[in-house]
Amino acid sequence: MSTADDLHYLEIAALAPLVRERKLSPVELTEAMLARIAALDGQLHAYARVTAEQARADAREAEAQIMRGEYRGPLHGIPLAVKDLFWTKGVATAAGTTVHADFVPKEDATVVRRLREAGAILLGKLQLTEGAFAIHHPSIAPPVNPWGADHWCGASSSGSGVATAAGLCFASLGSDTGGSIRFPCAANGLTGLKPTWGRVSRHGAFELAALLDHVGPIARSAADARLLFDAIEGHDPLDPTSLPGRAPAAPAELSLKGMRIGIDPAWNASGSDADTLRAVEDALAALRGLGADITEIRFPDAWDIAGQWEAQCGVQTAVAHAATYPARAAEYGPALSRLIDVGRALDGMAYQRLLLAAAAFTGKVTDLLETIDLLLVPVQPYAAPTYEQLGALAADPVANQRLIQYTAPFDISGHPALTLPCRPTAAGLPVGVQLVARKGGERTLLAAGAALQRDTGWHKARPAC
Repeated sequence: MSTADDLHYLEIAALAPLVRERKLSPVELTEAMLARIAALDGQLHAYARVTAEQARADAREAEAQIMRGEYRGPLHGIPLAVKDLFWTKGVATAAGTTVHADFVPKEDATVVRRLREAGAILLGKLQLTEGAFAIHHPSIAPPVNPWGADHWCGASSSGSGVATAAGLCFASLGSDTGGSIRFPCAANGLTGLKPTWGRVSRHGAFELAALLDHVGPIARSAADARLLFDAIEGHDPLDPTSLPGRAPAAPAELSLKGMRIGIDPAWNASGSDADTLRAVEDALAALRGLGADITEIRFPDAWDIAGQWEAQCGVQTAVAHAATYPARAAEYGPALSRLIDVGRALDGMAYQRLLLAAAAFTGKVTDLLETIDLLLVPVQPYAAPTYEQLGALAADPVANQRLIQYTAPFDISGHPALTLPCRPTAAGLPVGVQLVARKGGERTLLAAGAALQRDTGWHKARPAC
C-alpha cells in the first residue's frame, strides 16, 4: 500500500494494525495526506492552516519509535487534525475570528496534548464558523461540502467535517455547543460523539458558552470515534469543571439483543422531512433486527428549551468575549456580534429563569433515560439543506429553533449523543440519526453504534472526490 488512493479513505481501525506491524509507515501516511490536502483543499477550504513541516518531523519520530518497539497504541503514527479553537503551542489559533488571528498559544490544549501523547500526527488546524457560532466570518472562505458544493457542510465544526469526509485527515476533533459536532457529521456522512459535559477537558479551547461547550471526536466510524475518545477523555486538573476519573467501560463489541431503545414518534416527526423520517425508520429496523427492544416513550418538552438556547448561549458568549467586545466590535461578523448583543441585553433575573428551566429539563431527561438504555432521535428535521434553504432561516426565528430542536437540548442537559450516518438520500446526500445515553454512557453508545455499523455498512459511503 503506497499511494494516496489506497490510503485516504481507510478507517483508523484498519490502519492501526498495519502501522503496528510496520507494514505501513507513519511517514508514508503523512506524505499521502499532505499531498491530498495540497491537491484538494484549495477548493474545499477545510484547513485554516496546515503544519506540514511539523507533521513530517512528528511522523519521522513516530516511525523511529515504532521501529524501536515503542508502539503507543492505535493512534500512534496516524495523521489527524483539530478544529482551530484548540490551542496548539507555537501555532496560531484564531477560532474562526479575525480578532484572534494573531494569537499564538504557549501551550497545547489538553486534548491536543493527549493526542500527541498517544502518538498521533497533527496535520494542522481546521476551519470553523466565527467563534464556533452560526456562520463563518465574512472575510473567511467557508469549507465546501465534498458531497455537493451547494449543500451545507454543518456548523460550527465545518472544517473538521469536510476534512474527515474528504480524506484530508483520518479523523478530527470538534466542539459542540448547540449541535456543532453532530450537524457536520450528518451533513458529511460521518460519525461524531458529543460526550457528557465535563467528560473531556475544555482547557485550552476557546469558549463559546462555558456551560454548553463539549469537546469530542469526528470520525468515519464508531470504532474510530472510540479510539479518539479513549485518548482524550478523563479528568484534567487544568479544567476544574472536568469530571473525576474516566467514563465507565463497555466492550467494543456489544450485543444489542434486549437493549431498550426509546423513541418518541411524535417528537421525531415534528417538522421532519421524508428523508429524515426514512433515516429514523431505517435505523429502527436495523436495531430491531439486531434484537433491540423498541419502546415508545414521551420525551420532555424540548421545544421551549431549544427556544431558550440562544439567550442562554448569548449570555455566556458575552462573558467569554468581554475582553474584545464591544471594544473591537467592528472586527466581528454579524452573527456572532448579534448573539453577544442578545446576551448583554438579558437581565440577571431572566437568565436565572433560563437556568432553572434548564435544570428542570435536565432532571426530566435523566429520569427518562433511567427507563431505557438509549434514545433514538434525528439530528435535524431535514436532510442536507442547501445554502439557499439555510439563507431563508436567517429571517425566521421559528425555523432556526426547529433546526436545533434535536441537538441543543442535549447540550443544555449535558447527556452524551452519538451521530451515525444512515443510507444516503435518493439524491445521494448524507443523512444521520443520533443515539443518546445516560451521562457517562459514551462507551455503550459507541459500542451500540459500532454494532449498527457492522450490520448496515452505511458509514462506508464516501463522496466522489
